[in-house]
This record gives sequence, structure tokens and C-alpha cells, in this order.
Amino acid sequence: MIDCYKILGVKPTATKSEIKRAYRLKAKIFHPDITANESEKFKQLVQAYEILSDANQRLVFDISYATQNHHEAKKKHKSTFDYRKWLSERTDEESRCKLLIWDLMHHREDDAVKAFKEMNMSIPGFSLSKWFSREDFMDYGFILSEELVFRGEYYDAAILLEQIILMEHRFEYFRHFFPEVIKFAKELFRRNIAGNVPDELALDAWERAFDLSFSKTDDAFFLIKMAEVYDRMGDERSVILCMNEALKLDAKVFIPKRLRSKI
Repeated sequence: MIDCYKILGVKPTATKSEIKRAYRLKAKIFHPDITANESEKFKQLVQAYEILSDANQRLVFDISYATQNHHEAKKKHKSTFDYRKWLSERTDEESRCKLLIWDLMHHREDDAVKAFKEMNMSIPGFSLSKWFSREDFMDYGFILSEELVFRGEYYDAAILLEQIILMEHRFEYFRHFFPEVIKFAKELFRRNIAGNVPDELALDAWERAFDLSFSKTDDAFFLIKMAEVYDRMGDERSVILCMNEALKLDAKVFIPKRLRSKI
């Protein structure tokens, strides 16, 4: 019997989202299109994921897993060095960023999100990418953006996703998973910004979205949303400019009734 938990690198108590996250990260390492010599490991990874992502198959596996490991002591060597404690006692930016990621990957997501927001607000030009390899930043950054969205921190998530997507455009890394990243980002910019973010920040978010190579239909949608914000601000000139640009991109774009008379 293969050890599904060991293959995915998760605990037997792992949630479905944790299992999916682990699969996504490891698939990028072992996928045959990326690493030609790791096809067997990739097959085992897919098999383990299929078992653990299905409730019935996981139940059967857990029973066998528990029986097989019944007589094995769950004693693992634990270093006397407390890495998290060591990081938490340091105040330099690098240590704070590494503590943030440690928390993110060790079931302390609330602490990670709180630390990210604090550094975003207090450190000029703050970016996690400064302290991690490009690949690690993109992996951890996407996981963090999911946690930010889950907690309603939409603007912070938008800024983080912008960095990740622009990196991917310059040099492919996510490859097979990039459509998932794009879909997640589009949902954020289209559904979560309006009404949940202050108008000034919403305008900034949508302007950033134009650089992410979404579709013309998406860009037209963002322009209409910007027109609505400018309308609330009483900026008639910007309202008209946004709507005209939106119609050039998508002649069928939906325009709210209160704005149609301004065209």
C-alpha cells in the first residue's frame, strides 16, 4: 500500500484544501513535461491525490493506514531549536517575511495574513519577492493571495496577484496551473473589488488589471466599473472617457442605466 500522506507531504489530519495545495505544489515539480525523469513519481502523486480527494476512497485508505501503523510509535525526532521562536524574536524585514511564510505553511494563516498587512502598510515598497527565490515567491504568494481573499482582504490580494502574474508573463513557471491563477485573479477583480474596497483603491486595482493581459471583455468591464466610481466622485470627464474606451473594446459591454445618458 502506498503512503498517500507521505507522497503528498501532508498529515493524516490534512483538510481537502491542504491536500489540493500540496498536490498542486508537487505536481509542478514532478510533472513529466517539466522533469522528464520523474514520471513514476508523478503517477504516484496523481494516485495519492485521487485517493485522498475522494471521501469514500480516503475512508478506506485511512482504515488500512491506521491498522498498518497501529504498532508504530508516532515519535519523531524534534529539534530543541525552535525556528519559529527564533524568527519571532528578530525584527529585521527578512526574518519577518520568513516567519510570515512559516506561519502560512504551518496552519497559522491568520498570523501570516496579519503580518503581511502590517508590513504592507509600514514598509515603503514592501515585497515578499525580495527575500525568496522567484519560484518560492510565486508558490507562497499564490497561497497567501487565496488566504487574503478568504478573509476579505481583496486589495492586498490584488496587488500580490499582480506581481505573480507579471512574473509569469516574463518567464513561465506555473505553466499547467497558470489558467487557475488567471481564473482566480479575474474573479477577484470582477467580483470582489467593487463595493468591498474604497473607491480610490478600487480605481488603482482596476488600472493595474489592464497590465495583466486579461481579455478585452474583461478590460471593458473594468472601465465601466471605473466609470461608476468616477460618477460617484462627480468627475464627468473621466466617466465619459472610461465608457468610450469600454465600448471600443466591447460594443456589447453592459452599461448601467444611470450612465447611458452620459455617452
